Amino acid sequence: MEEIELFLDDAKDTMEKALKHLAIELTKIRAGKANVGMLDGIQIEYYGMLSPLHTVASVNTPDARTLVIKPFEKKLIGEVEKAIRNSNLGLNPNNDGEQIRLSIPPMTEERRRDLVKKVKQEVETAKVNVRNIRKDTNDDIRKLTKDGVSEDAVKMGEERVQKLTDAFIARVDETFLAKERDILVV
Repeated sequence: MEEIELFLDDAKDTMEKALKHLAIELTKIRAGKANVGMLDGIQIEYYGMLSPLHTVASVNTPDARTLVIKPFEKKLIGEVEKAIRNSNLGLNPNNDGEQIRLSIPPMTEERRRDLVKKVKQEVETAKVNVRNIRKDTNDDIRKLTKDGVSEDAVKMGEERVQKLTDAFIARVDETFLAKERDILVV
């Protein structure tokens, strides 16, 4: 049935987006190594507007435990430093007038467990999103019976939606296990 195929394709695309969103959120959770993505959520006041950090400064990782931020304009260094302090990343910026250095401290066992809990929350949110997509797709497929689609076709469509959902939930679980390993490995 062509309409069912369209709903399935749409569900798959939306589930892919949910998985990509999970990956983006997980890059913000640091695993003890310096990662440019850790600073993705930081916004800087720039000419009266909030701008993402990467649009007003270059960010590099000279080694596994250090991030170096060099604003494109020297006058922004104070704003960048303030934004990093106000973010809840727990990083302490060192400003030398030219650039800002962030030393990534080694994580304690307790901090690692807290990060795994944070990852579990993000993973659970992704699973809920995938299940909501399943629910919406199944509702759309069921509505097709009013348009004369057979109940057998609707049942088969629902079964395919469930298989798709199971596959995406498995991918979410794999993502969790990989991130958990990344955090827990000392």
